[in-house]
Amino acid sequence: MRLPVFPLSAVLFPGTPLPLHIFEPRYRQMLADCLDGDRRFGITPTGGEREAPDPGMVGCTAEVRVNQPLPDGRSNIVVLGGVRFVVGGLLDEALPYHVAIVQPFDDEPGTEPPPERADLLRETFVRYAGLIRELSDVDPPDPDLPGEPVPLSFHVAAGIEVDARVKQRLLVERSTARRVEALLLVLPAITVAAERALVVHRRAHSNGRGHARPSLPPA
Repeated sequence: MRLPVFPLSAVLFPGTPLPLHIFEPRYRQMLADCLDGDRRFGITPTGGEREAPDPGMVGCTAEVRVNQPLPDGRSNIVVLGGVRFVVGGLLDEALPYHVAIVQPFDDEPGTEPPPERADLLRETFVRYAGLIRELSDVDPPDPDLPGEPVPLSFHVAAGIEVDARVKQRLLVERSTARRVEALLLVLPAITVAAERALVVHRRAHSNGRGHARPSLPPA
């Protein structure tokens, strides 16, 4: 499959949204071409001295779901992750952006985790997500997580705040069970960090003595 590619420091996972700001002229052109076509491009990791994706790199297709053009030619877009792919090679085309030949990259059959491990992942992530919501001073409902282990693992991987290199390793994992176990190893550490940050956050909303500032008397 021929696919325009956008090297990016963020990692896109199947079935999850990602907001992007498009400002470079070459990627403005890529966006325009995608909107004139099937609205899809690929996101690959950045790294090394050259920006172009190397053969063997794993990425994820991105379908443009929201496009907000700005007066100066930039755009704010929201993409939805599609299928994972592996880069076979770059095409020599007279375009300002990279175009690659890619192949599907799926989890290996028979690598599903035991149901209880998927349930534990769901419970652990819901707790973590609740802490992050409180840190952000927002109160949306609990995350709407998929029931099946593969999409569940991708949604959790997209929702945790970790280094992009960790997320890329989760993206290239082809065993669903190993991805679930990796997430179950990562989540406790970042949950503890979120709990500690929340203690500071709560104090910042108090008078420093562990309770809220008293209201001023009416004038």
